[in-house]
Amino acid sequence: MIAREETMRDLMRLAQAGDKQAYAVLLEQTGRWLARFFSQKIAADAVDDLVQETLISLHRKRASYDPSRPFLPWLAAIARYRWVDRLRQTYRHAADELQDQHSEDSHEDVVGAKISIDNLLHKLPPAQALAIRLVKIDGLSIAEACIKCGQSEPLVKVNIHRGLKKLATLIESE
Repeated sequence: MIAREETMRDLMRLAQAGDKQAYAVLLEQTGRWLARFFSQKIAADAVDDLVQETLISLHRKRASYDPSRPFLPWLAAIARYRWVDRLRQTYRHAADELQDQHSEDSHEDVVGAKISIDNLLHKLPPAQALAIRLVKIDGLSIAEACIKCGQSEPLVKVNIHRGLKKLATLIESE
């Protein structure tokens, strides 16, 4: 059964009102939808973990859902953030692993993730890409990133916000 927007929205509304049975059905249907969503974006062996992480995020964020708005775009946004977090985690892990050891066999997936992130960042204006790389990937604070790139704090924050928004659009269109 393919999830329909109206059904999912109604189930979420009922779940927010405390209907445990509706919530169980919602999680089941959402899990199937997420598995299809992620199977197009990541390796098959990572799909289940990412689905579970996203369902946990949905559980934590369910109070923020507005039933007057479409459910699937809201869910897709959560899924995209989880996916980007996974790519970022893989990218950071790859950088650490590459520094620690020079094993060629274990780095193919990591290098692929790094290339994916680099390709996405190259589609952004340079200032946005730099701000995202410094703060979100390299882990610098906003203040440290300002010093490193010569931008003001508000400009770094705006560049990160706009860059992440554009990345989400790019990822969604792929």
